[in-house]
Amino acid sequence: MRRLNRKKALNFVKEMDAFPKVPESYVETTASGGTVSVLAFTAMALLAFFEFFVYRDTWMKYEYEVDKDFTSKLRINIDITVAMRCQFVGADVLDLAETMVASDGLQYEPVIFELSPQQRLWHRTLLLIQNHLREEHSLQDVLFRNIMKGAPTALPPREDDPTQPLNACRIHGHLYVNKVAGNFHITVGKAIPHPRGHAHLAALVSHETYNFSHRIDHLSFGEEIPGILNPLDGTEKVSADHNQMFQYFITIVPTKLQTYKVSADTHQYSVTERERVINHAAGSHGVSGIFMKYDISSLMVKVTEQHMPFWQFLVRLCGIIGGIFSTTGMLHGLVGFCVDVVCCRFKLGVYKPKSMSVFDGHVNSLTPLLSENAEH
Repeated sequence: MRRLNRKKALNFVKEMDAFPKVPESYVETTASGGTVSVLAFTAMALLAFFEFFVYRDTWMKYEYEVDKDFTSKLRINIDITVAMRCQFVGADVLDLAETMVASDGLQYEPVIFELSPQQRLWHRTLLLIQNHLREEHSLQDVLFRNIMKGAPTALPPREDDPTQPLNACRIHGHLYVNKVAGNFHITVGKAIPHPRGHAHLAALVSHETYNFSHRIDHLSFGEEIPGILNPLDGTEKVSADHNQMFQYFITIVPTKLQTYKVSADTHQYSVTERERVINHAAGSHGVSGIFMKYDISSLMVKVTEQHMPFWQFLVRLCGIIGGIFSTTGMLHGLVGFCVDVVCCRFKLGVYKPKSMSVFDGHVNSLTPLLSENAEH
């Protein structure tokens, strides 16, 4: 009697509860439900883990505007080795306004043109990186993000002590020029000022000593930033004739670089190369030497390192969790529905319903049919 009264009391309390309750089938523990839950939480953990790495990653944003700075000076950073003795060559800059820039910031250092084994290995590695940069332009973003972290781009010093004579001249340093088109060149003889421009004392140098084979270890414009590779870094040219001209046509683009590691005003550039032998008899006129004709673009590029905001990371994380919950719930319900349909059809095919006959209000086993009136 006590159990019966307790059961009636529980039923009465349930009937008196006005709030809807979750069906008992929803809280039943099943093997399929546990499997779906494990898969769902595993997918959430993996996607959240990968999303964290996406949040940590940065990218470079490029913006373009007109360069309005025409009063400042342009810095040229030079490190070139020419296969001639230092007393036979001279370097200077002549801009579009016929203004000759003194080369006081350049140093002439006698060296050996051939590289040591360690330097040659470094040079081959640099050329390999340059080839990859020409094929994959997106690698430049990697260099921008890893400024100040990468290896030095300058040629390492020799590790050996050679006994052969110093047959080359390393010209390195920097110059400040006007922000107009100009021509930096290295040719025979030292430069001297001239009322109509400038001239080089080349009369005392024999043509047999001309050899403008050269190696450009570094050439950049603007503020020098460690870790940045320029298009001409590592370029090596071997002269096939004594009277040969090497020309580099350079277009300079002012660049403002803003990353989480450095902020600098520098310049990028593109270059087109050309070389030819000077032969006046064949109509190929000119002066033997190395000529770098540069022009400055009127557009400026702003390169800024961007990062995903924290609120966007939280929104994406909530989207991942909610999406997986919704998707797994729908898939689980769909699979369960399909399984139920297949099982029901299987049962209907095996067990056929019994025939029913109605006689005097009774069905088969003489059980009386209940109607609404009979219940009352």
